[in-house]
Amino acid sequence: MYNFNTFSALTRTDKHYNLIVRSMNLLSKKAYVNGEWVPATSNEVFEVKNPADCSTIEKIPDMDVGDVQNAIQCASKAFQTWKSTTAKERSILLRKWFDLMTENQKSIAKILTAESGKPLSEAMGEVHYGNSFVEWFSEQARNVRGEIIPSPTPSKKIMIEHYPIGVVGLITPWNFPHAMITRKASAALAVGCTCVIKPAEDTPLTALAIVKLAEEAGIPKGVLNVVTSDRKNAPAIGKLLCESPLVAGISFTGSTQVGKILYQQCAKGIKRIGLELGGNAPFIVYNSANIDNAVEGAMASKFRNCGQTCVSSNRFLIQEDVYEKFVNKLVEEIKKLTIGNGANTGVNLGPLINTLQMNKVSSFVEDAIRKGAKVLTGGKPAKDIGELFYEPTVITNIKDNMDVYNDEVFGPIVTIIKFKTEEESLKIANGVNRGLAGYFYSQDVSQIFRVNKLLEVGMIGINNGIISTAEAPFGGIKESGIGREGSHLGIEDYSYVKYTCLGGLN
Repeated sequence: MYNFNTFSALTRTDKHYNLIVRSMNLLSKKAYVNGEWVPATSNEVFEVKNPADCSTIEKIPDMDVGDVQNAIQCASKAFQTWKSTTAKERSILLRKWFDLMTENQKSIAKILTAESGKPLSEAMGEVHYGNSFVEWFSEQARNVRGEIIPSPTPSKKIMIEHYPIGVVGLITPWNFPHAMITRKASAALAVGCTCVIKPAEDTPLTALAIVKLAEEAGIPKGVLNVVTSDRKNAPAIGKLLCESPLVAGISFTGSTQVGKILYQQCAKGIKRIGLELGGNAPFIVYNSANIDNAVEGAMASKFRNCGQTCVSSNRFLIQEDVYEKFVNKLVEEIKKLTIGNGANTGVNLGPLINTLQMNKVSSFVEDAIRKGAKVLTGGKPAKDIGELFYEPTVITNIKDNMDVYNDEVFGPIVTIIKFKTEEESLKIANGVNRGLAGYFYSQDVSQIFRVNKLLEVGMIGINNGIISTAEAPFGGIKESGIGREGSHLGIEDYSYVKYTCLGGLN
């Protein structure tokens, strides 16, 4: 196994890079169904590419609905025994999975960097974060408690218990290929559900790596299944997972547009569904704010994974008295960022994930410039570094007819809007149909409580740019989703409440 320094030094050439990636013991060429590593029935494959240089990392199975139907049936059969295991047994297996992922965190991070493009230090951060959910739910497994409710009559006893819902389909995004799977799967397994996981076509290798460790931990066959496919088969697979009578629930993280489609498809069977969808997070800096802290929080919130996170700050609202100071300091810090291949030492801003994302980011900036926006730094693709790199960008003079004002950018673009009053800031912040996360900076205690109450989002960071942790409930309101992941609430999407009335107790 290579250490970080060796890996970083050698990955500067494609030849060495591919040699090292292929030597990783967790890299898989096959999908995982019913405890076996299998190809697609058709033997079709698709390429997983490194967005830093567009080279092919691996070719893996391009499965279709027939393959996924088989995985569903295997998960359904496994559920019949897995649901009867004790909470302690499930807890022990989840803990073993956590321990193995901790032991292999460097290997997982290398794969994650290779297929997602994020810097290796960020990949390690995601691995720690993703592992923490498995640790958390290994502990929560033994804390799913029932309840005895006082009966209105002496001859009856009222009991409440939680039961697993059954097979769940987990559809995960490309931007956090480790954490989005562990956040869902560990909660589902903790309460006794079985899983069919469909990772994003851009980043399936991390999913296969971590399920390999789940297999090694002793999680029984059929309990965890990973089906892989290219983009063309994804809609049909999603529809099958939503409409199959053998699937009891769906958990999806991704775009609001796709989430709405899955929501409609689940309605046929009144299926349990959890949706963590797009955001359009405001980042508000009030006059009383500590500007240095605000700039630090802005950098952390905006540029993690090249701005490709659902909780990334999207609209920067700066009060007029501190506007110039904040903007100048932020631009100064942004110019210090090093763009490049995430496997190389010192890089802190990697590429966008694919051409579609590059085209979207570019079009947003071009639209803003065409309508009168001013570019303070950046503003164009970094073609000298690679095909999918975009310069970290700050634009001002933002108007409400610009795409960047109304939509989530999902890239390294800071759009800055000046405001005068607290009321104005809240009107702008709440004037969208998304409500995932929001951030604001203030040293005024009264203002902190006012804005916290009035800001229409599911999660808020106050004087803090990083809010995610396994112990806290993750999720949004409005069109940003349904349900919560993480925390003790994370098991609710995967369990149902059974009420028992025991009579004849005279």
